[in-house]
Amino acid sequence: MLSLIKAAAGGLTGICQTSSHLQGPLHGYLKVLSAGLKTYEIPPDYSDVVLPDKPKLKFLNKVPNLKKAKKEAKKLWDIQGPAKSANTFTTGQYAIVAMGGGYLHWGHIEMMRLTINRKMDARTTFAMWRINAPYKPITRKGLGQRMGGGKGAIDHYVTPVRYGRLIVEVGGKVELGEVEHILTEVAKKLPFPAKVMSKESLATLQKKQADMEQNNQNPWTFKKIAQGNMLGIRRVLSPFDLHNHGRFTGKFHFPQRV
Repeated sequence: MLSLIKAAAGGLTGICQTSSHLQGPLHGYLKVLSAGLKTYEIPPDYSDVVLPDKPKLKFLNKVPNLKKAKKEAKKLWDIQGPAKSANTFTTGQYAIVAMGGGYLHWGHIEMMRLTINRKMDARTTFAMWRINAPYKPITRKGLGQRMGGGKGAIDHYVTPVRYGRLIVEVGGKVELGEVEHILTEVAKKLPFPAKVMSKESLATLQKKQADMEQNNQNPWTFKKIAQGNMLGIRRVLSPFDLHNHGRFTGKFHFPQRV
């Protein structure tokens, strides 16, 4: 009986020595399990979200339905400056926002429609256009023609977009992480800089711009210099610059300028 007790004690000593050796180089690779309470975030409440009957983006015509096509001048002012319409959210929570001006061709519109409709879940998500179908005519002459002969024939139609305009609005019973990769893929293919924003991030961006103007410590702002006509600068400024206080150069926006 005494011999059995000694043998058991020797085995326990060997196990303890082995465990003490494991605490050296292998101790950092051992996973220590511990029980405890974990706090989960409360899921958002979508009880007030109503999905429309047709949640997907509708097809937009390539050519406007006109009795007689009419040619127009270039009118580049329609992509310059900030957007005066469709610059706030309506029923959605997320959107693709234009960070510069440009023209959307029908190919861009069809790319957005196919990509979003194929990858979004229509049971929990809806999407809606915030732009019009192509309506501005673009003329073009054939190759090899001599100069003159009047304005060329209408080649295609485009949709003008200004800075700050919402292009596609997405909403429903989803969070931003579920649709962000879809909207980012679309925004990268647009002919002007665009960004995926939520309703909160757009409000934060507008508040940041307002705070910059209110808390600006530099007294010599573009607005004050232009209004005071310092060094005769009004001779080289256009009415567009005076109206937007130098925050835009054509279709390009300067976010850091106050």
